[in-house]
Amino acid sequence: MIGFLAGHLRRLRRDARGSLLLEMALAVPVLAALLFSGIEVTRYVLVNQKIERTSATMSDLVAQARKLTEAQVLSLIGAANHVMEPFDINANGLVVVSSISNYGNGAIIDWQRTAGGGTGVSKFGAEGSNPSMPAGFQVREGENVIVTEVFYDYEPLIVKSVFEARTCYNFAVFRPRYTSLEELAI
Repeated sequence: MIGFLAGHLRRLRRDARGSLLLEMALAVPVLAALLFSGIEVTRYVLVNQKIERTSATMSDLVAQARKLTEAQVLSLIGAANHVMEPFDINANGLVVVSSISNYGNGAIIDWQRTAGGGTGVSKFGAEGSNPSMPAGFQVREGENVIVTEVFYDYEPLIVKSVFEARTCYNFAVFRPRYTSLEELAI
């Protein structure tokens, strides 16, 4: 009986038919984790690039106007959907466009318009208030700037236990090219 068992053990040790299956069982979870993590990191980087591009594009579009009406501002903000594709700014994002000027009494937010369905509150402040400016940035006397803030509620698709949902944010500041835009035309 012992000789019979020893013979089977020797044959089993030389048999390599199950080694590929064992190697695959060890490698597939590691490769899957790398693949899914790579997809999630790529999506997160892409969202951040898109909101950066959207904030700069919206500020630039508004700053190019000679005068703006309420409808034109909202139409320009609507263009953010095209810049953010394939991400839906109406469902998960918020675009805030503000005009900030300083005419001798300190900087003030002249007007502010928002669009989108995401969460976020302007970090510069509300319409009619003195803005909270980033460190080192000030609106000089007689100057007007257009600020666009973009918020996007990032929700991971695959690895929700590793990556957490968060609100991505970016802003851009442009000076109007042709005229001061401290008032919206009627």
